Amino acid sequence: MLVSPVIRCVALGLAAVVVDPLAGQAAQPRDLTTPEAVIRALVQANVQKDLKTMAALMSHDPDTVGYSIGGRKYVGWDSFVREMEREFLAVEKLEIPITGLKVWTRDSVAWFAMELDYIRHVRTTAGVERTVLPLRETGVLERRDGQWILVAWHESHRAAAAGSPVSTSEAAPVPAERENTDTLRALDLSGQWLIEEEDKSYTASLDRQGNGTYTHQGGTLRAVSFDGRRLSGTWKQTGNDREGGFEVLFSEDGHEARGVWWYTRVGSRNNIPPRLHGGAYVWKRVRPGVGQQPAVVGPR
Repeated sequence: MLVSPVIRCVALGLAAVVVDPLAGQAAQPRDLTTPEAVIRALVQANVQKDLKTMAALMSHDPDTVGYSIGGRKYVGWDSFVREMEREFLAVEKLEIPITGLKVWTRDSVAWFAMELDYIRHVRTTAGVERTVLPLRETGVLERRDGQWILVAWHESHRAAAAGSPVSTSEAAPVPAERENTDTLRALDLSGQWLIEEEDKSYTASLDRQGNGTYTHQGGTLRAVSFDGRRLSGTWKQTGNDREGGFEVLFSEDGHEARGVWWYTRVGSRNNIPPRLHGGAYVWKRVRPGVGQQPAVVGPR
């Protein structure tokens, strides 16, 4: 795990073509002839986790720069879209009500100031955690070939106590761990795995359900649930007295997984909101367990 917490959440993953949630297909495009309409469409696309739409209304220039909370900087489209993929994987639902929006336009350039609440619904072992991040957004749009495109943006905390979001717990607890046993059988994880983070790599030795140890700071992994190819669990490190949770999504062949991890406790600080501080990593199968295959197997 990373040495210090990093805020990973990004709110201004805005967008353009509207997805009909009932039909599961792209609906007729809304009127996007004004900068304000584009901004509102981008916010809605973030709510719907619609990366295809975001790509349509955001600049892909290699020198485009965006800034997010936690001091995060994104240069170009690729670095931004990777972060959004991780965020969409981490959350169960997003709500982003706009509480204030002002747009100015001059010729082919527009700029805006916006206030919104970025509300994350995250499933934990205790239920669904709801975290509210009050944010401010500013940005610039440019009209290219008749279409307004977001070319630069910056976001910051609106609350005075930045980094201290309001959290409440919802009903709908997750199934008991005993009820998760059947789904854990869908993928045999036994063997050794190489785990790669941005600044380090280490190995993990797991049983078929995803429980085991890893070589960084005396770490241990404990599987909690497995829905299809998505594994959720907890981790603990005795070497630096930290613990938290993780969620990874395995490839079709079971050789690799990509996902996110987060803190829930660092030393005596044990009130860290789940999924707010953490990072991303990749698991790569090094060697399967004795007599096991590294591919997905059917339930048994």
